[in-house]
Amino acid sequence: MPRVVHFELPADDPYRAARFYSSVFGWKIEKWAGPMDYWMIATGGAEEPGIDGAIMRREDPIRDLNVIVDVPSVDEFAAKVLASGGKIIAPKTPVPGVGYLAYCQDTEGTIFGIMQSDETAK
Repeated sequence: MPRVVHFELPADDPYRAARFYSSVFGWKIEKWAGPMDYWMIATGGAEEPGIDGAIMRREDPIRDLNVIVDVPSVDEFAAKVLASGGKIIAPKTPVPGVGYLAYCQDTEGTIFGIMQSDETAK
């Protein structure tokens, strides 16, 4: 069953947001080495309950907190989103070395991501 595996916090200034969340919660936050301004958040150890996330530069139309759901196929689940009355906000895009990501909107206007893991993505 697909599960929430990641969250994204939008920020106008990701560096400032990283300092804030690190100071408040003690989260370990490091800039991702990939091609976009993206800061990885470790919220705790692997033995603790919870999920990790990231801080991303705020962009339209993705403005609010996002959750990312792990799915076996972005294409298959994008079709399910559409068939269930949702929308595709940002189409399937490769995340180099990670997989494929698309952003969707549910019937209530809430945006969420679907991610297919694939380390060969380019």
